Amino acid sequence: MTARRASTIVALCALAALVAPALAQPKKKTPPPAPPPAPAAENPNADIAYGAFQRGMFLTALAEANKRAQQNDPVAMTLLGEIYAQGLGVPQDDGKAAQWYKMAAAHGDRDAMFALAMFNLEGRGGPRNRDEAARLLASAAKLGHAAAAYDLGLLYLQGQQFPQDFARAAELFRQAADAGNSDAQYALATMYEEGRGVPKDVAEAAHLMGLASVAGNVDAMVEYAIAQFNGTGVAKNETAAAKLFLIAARLGSPIAQDRLSRILMAGRGVPADPTEAIKWHIVAKAGGDSDPDLDAFAAQQTQAVRDAAEKAAKKWLSTLPPRS
Repeated sequence: MTARRASTIVALCALAALVAPALAQPKKKTPPPAPPPAPAAENPNADIAYGAFQRGMFLTALAEANKRAQQNDPVAMTLLGEIYAQGLGVPQDDGKAAQWYKMAAAHGDRDAMFALAMFNLEGRGGPRNRDEAARLLASAAKLGHAAAAYDLGLLYLQGQQFPQDFARAAELFRQAADAGNSDAQYALATMYEEGRGVPKDVAEAAHLMGLASVAGNVDAMVEYAIAQFNGTGVAKNETAAAKLFLIAARLGSPIAQDRLSRILMAGRGVPADPTEAIKWHIVAKAGGDSDPDLDAFAAQQTQAVRDAAEKAAKKWLSTLPPRS
C-alpha cells in the first residue's frame, strides 16, 4: 500500500504561502487560546487571578490581574490580554487586548509575544503587519515558545519575511517537536521523509510520525499507519496499521477511510468485511476521496450487502456536524 498524496513538503510550503490564515487558523471557529501558564507561586495568593480564570470567574480574574499588572507582572498583563481578546466577562476589545499584550511582551513574556504575533497576522487591534508578526514569533521562539517556533518554521518555508531556508525551518520544527508540538513533529517527519533541510531518514520520519500520532494529529496517524502497513522505517504490522486507520477514519480523515476500506476489502490486518468496506468507501467519497477500485468491488457485491453498507454509511454520516 502506498500513500496517494502529493509531496508533503510541497503541501507545507503551500500552507506557509497562506501563512496568516494558516497560523491564525480561521477556517472554523475553534476554542479560545489557552490562558498563559500559572506563575510559580511565591506566596499563597500569587495565582489567585489565574485560578479564577480557570474556574470561569472572569471578573474576579480581571480584578486580581489588574492589581498584579500595576506591579508590572507580565503574566497578569498577558492574562488581561486574554480576557479582553476573548471577551470573557467583559465586552471583547481587541484594542485593549493588544495594549496589554504589548506591555507584557515588553516585559519579556513569551505567551504575550505569541498572542501579539497572531494579532498582527489577523489584523486584530491594528492593521495587519506580517513583518512585526515574524519579529515577535522569532522573539517568542528564542524564549522557548513551541507554537511560535513551529509558526516561524512555516515562515522560513514560505520565504517571504525571511529567505526560504529548509534547514532553518527544520531546526525550528525540531525545537517545537522536542517540546511536544504535534504539528511540528508531523512537519519535521515529512522533511526527514523527503530529505529537505535534513538528511533523508525514514526511521526518524516514522518515529516523529508516531509521536505526533499519539498526540492526536490525524494526518500523522494516517502517515504512521501507512508506514506500519508497509514496514517503512518501522516494523511492519498490518494489524496495528488497521487499528490506527480505524481511529483516523472515525476522526474524519477521508484518506484513512479509503485505506480502511481497502484493508477490509482485502482482509489484511483484519478479517475481510465487504459491508464495512463499502460503508467506509461511501463515507470517504462523501469526504471527497474517490476510489474506482472500490467502486468496482462494491458493484460485485450482492444487493443486500450494498444496502446494508449504504444504511450504515448514512447512519455514520448523519452524526457529523453540518459543513459550514
